[in-house]
Amino acid sequence: MITLCGYLNSSVQWDIKKEPCSWNGVKCNPTNSSVLEISLSGLSLSSSDFLPFVCKIESLQVLDVSNNRLSNIPHEFMVDCGKVDGLQRLNFSKNRLVGSLPSFGSFVGLEFLDLSFNELAGKIDSEFQGLNGLKSLNLSFNMFNGPVPTQLGKSKALKELVLSMNHFQGTIPDEFMGYGNLTLVDLSQNNLSGSIPSRIGDLSMLEVLILSHNNLNGEIPVSLSTITSLSRFAANLNRFSGTLPSNLTKYLKNLDLSYNSLAGSIPPDLLSPSNLQTVDLSNNSLDGSIPSSISPRLVRLRLGSNSLDGQVPSAKLSTLKELTYLELDNNNLSGSIPLELGSCTSLALLNLAQNHLTGPLPAELGNLSHLQVLKLQLNSISGEIPTPITQLQQLSVLNISWNSLNGQIPSSISSLQKLISMNLQGNKLNGSIPNTIGTMNTLLELQLGQNQLSGYIPKMPPNLQISLNLSNNLFGGPIPKTLAGLSGLEVLDLSNNNFSGEIPDFLTQLGSLTQLLLSNNSLSGVVPKFGSWVLVDTSGNKNLRNATMPTTLSKSGKQTSVAVIVLVVAASVFAVGAISIFAILFLRRYGRVNDEPLQPLEDLPLPQVLEGNLLTSNGIHRSNIDFDKAMESVADPANVVLKTRFSTYYKAIMPTGSIYFVKKLNWSDKIFQLGSHDKFGTELEVFGKLSNSNVMTPLAYVLSVDNAYLFYEYSSKGSLFDVLHNSSGSDLDWASRYSIAVGVAQGLTFLHGNVAGTILLLDLSSRNIFLKSLKEPQVGDIELYKVIDLSKSTGSISTVAGTVGYIPPEYAYTMRVTTAGNVYSFGVILLELLTGKPAVSEGIELAKWVLSHSVQEDKWEKMLDFSISRTSVAARNQMLAVLKVALGCVSVSPEARPKMKSVLRMILNAR
Repeated sequence: MITLCGYLNSSVQWDIKKEPCSWNGVKCNPTNSSVLEISLSGLSLSSSDFLPFVCKIESLQVLDVSNNRLSNIPHEFMVDCGKVDGLQRLNFSKNRLVGSLPSFGSFVGLEFLDLSFNELAGKIDSEFQGLNGLKSLNLSFNMFNGPVPTQLGKSKALKELVLSMNHFQGTIPDEFMGYGNLTLVDLSQNNLSGSIPSRIGDLSMLEVLILSHNNLNGEIPVSLSTITSLSRFAANLNRFSGTLPSNLTKYLKNLDLSYNSLAGSIPPDLLSPSNLQTVDLSNNSLDGSIPSSISPRLVRLRLGSNSLDGQVPSAKLSTLKELTYLELDNNNLSGSIPLELGSCTSLALLNLAQNHLTGPLPAELGNLSHLQVLKLQLNSISGEIPTPITQLQQLSVLNISWNSLNGQIPSSISSLQKLISMNLQGNKLNGSIPNTIGTMNTLLELQLGQNQLSGYIPKMPPNLQISLNLSNNLFGGPIPKTLAGLSGLEVLDLSNNNFSGEIPDFLTQLGSLTQLLLSNNSLSGVVPKFGSWVLVDTSGNKNLRNATMPTTLSKSGKQTSVAVIVLVVAASVFAVGAISIFAILFLRRYGRVNDEPLQPLEDLPLPQVLEGNLLTSNGIHRSNIDFDKAMESVADPANVVLKTRFSTYYKAIMPTGSIYFVKKLNWSDKIFQLGSHDKFGTELEVFGKLSNSNVMTPLAYVLSVDNAYLFYEYSSKGSLFDVLHNSSGSDLDWASRYSIAVGVAQGLTFLHGNVAGTILLLDLSSRNIFLKSLKEPQVGDIELYKVIDLSKSTGSISTVAGTVGYIPPEYAYTMRVTTAGNVYSFGVILLELLTGKPAVSEGIELAKWVLSHSVQEDKWEKMLDFSISRTSVAARNQMLAVLKVALGCVSVSPEARPKMKSVLRMILNAR
């Protein structure tokens, strides 16, 4: 142990003056003080030279060197430790091991082996065959290929086998059925094909079977229902067809068969077993009615995107006291909404959208005191909005749009003090907007378009940010001054009304506005000048004229096609229909940048600099950056080049002629207050020391009384979103798109594996991927995870982020930013590069659209951007390979998504 200490003391700080049994990570036998266990996890070890010395400890039973930077296992270690008969557990997970798998045949006593999250590759043959007692083997998140290994210990004692996220091919081996002790089998995220062996029932001790995200087909074998110990079966994102067998859930707690091609009706007994807790059969081709017998222990039921008909079962709804998530959307259900749903008092999410439901909106739903999301859009519900619905104190999302509701909006609607999104558009509501609506301080999105509303427009909720839609109503008179306080609003739609008079100047002062839709009114006079980032549609106002051009349709004074506007508006209007809006809305509130109203440069005082510090050691940048000149630039609104969810970017030209981005964070917003300027600077110092060509790191910062300003290298090509979607995208050939995909993956891998701690992205989208050239991407807004203090927000949900279309579905429930969530967002960016489509188009999220069309792999090619895929067979094949990676990233299950390190490796292997 003393020799071993010499190799490791700098990392583990063992005190050789003390007994080894007192050292950190060392556990001994209390009887004779012999060393039993050595744990060196998470110490950033990069050299494997110490490993052979470990094998000198004949009493050793456990060695854990996980979560380090080891690149190889020395041959001497394999020889010497293979002779330690008592060695039972080896953990090499989360390192950087490369090459082929070494042979463990001599480790006769080994019971537990974890090599997951490495870069091991090649085929596996008989490397484990000599093991007598192997019980647990984890090889997940590597690069193994070839057939699934079957020689896993000559005694066949194996209980846990995890081979997920590799490149294994072929079928599920029938030889597995001889391993009768198996309790866990995870083969997800591979390239497996064929059917599940009919003998799967022979694994009588199996508890968990995960086959998600492969190319498996055929029917679900009946023999699965005979395994009395099986509690979880997940085989989503495959190509299974046929009907569901009876008794499949007889012993199950959790079933996930979503995103397959299952057909036929749901067996009457499938939802009834008393042990059943979650069922996900969404995105299949199931028809018939929903079984009326449902387990009282059911927590989540997802049957959306099928062809189910009949009525929502009501017979036993009153017994479902644990049901928390009910999703039956996008089916052919008819009849009325059952009154009995009001007895499911644990419901947090109720989604019956896009069916053929009729009748009134039951007042009994007002009993759902825990309800957070209510989505009933795209049905034929009629009658008035019942007052009890407005008493749901936990409600965050209310979407009852595109129905036949009539009457007035209840004045008690303002009682929904936690509501963040209200969508009532596409109904027959009349009368005026309640005066009390201005008290709804958490409301960020208000959709009232396509109704028959009229009268006075009251003061709006002050924190409205996503959109205010009053289009296609009966409003008239001048555009009201009550809209002047919406400084954080991004989209204002007043089109298709009867507003008259001039466009008021206060609209130009709404600093966060990106779209202003005023078409088809009776406005007159001259269109005032808006910021360059604002899309303004004034078409259909015959007495309105542009100050510089004859056209009345302008974007920054330049003519813009109606088609572009229609697409943009459609996306903004319908995007709220996605489940992930629940997550984005909160962070949009927390991340809101309250820009001061725009004023002429000569009327604006320069920011008062309290502190300015250079973070970079690069001599060129240090000599170029001039804080005073930068403050002149940010004082002029004409220098605004980009607005993201949390920041405003300015173009600043230094006295030397060098150009930089200067990003403004609103210091007065308490979410940026980290206790003191010193703490703020300390956090930025860490980011300034990061070195990765695909990460946008701050070069300097300036603190003023009201704001913080961060300096970055200028990206001449702008954002990926602009290049890909605001132009034809023709500049981005496949070589460029592939380089961007690799670069962004490299940047995220670097951030997720940062030595000082994982760096997460609060809002990862193509809008904050900046391009220094068409092949040099940089991930931006990396520091927000540290400098934004979400605990200072007044909201009840504190750690959620994202942009519509990029938000992983679990954020709607977990409210926690994760690496898996970042992987999902990156997957959407990959899909944008592959399809050429934006993340949300015509109200449909790209990820959901792709997943729904991915069941048949022979049709994948049709999803690709044809202008790119047609250029060569090689390009098409590479795009299809990257598409498979993207599908893994946007898996609905966070556990099924690969880590960024594996994503990067797979993208590199696609070429």
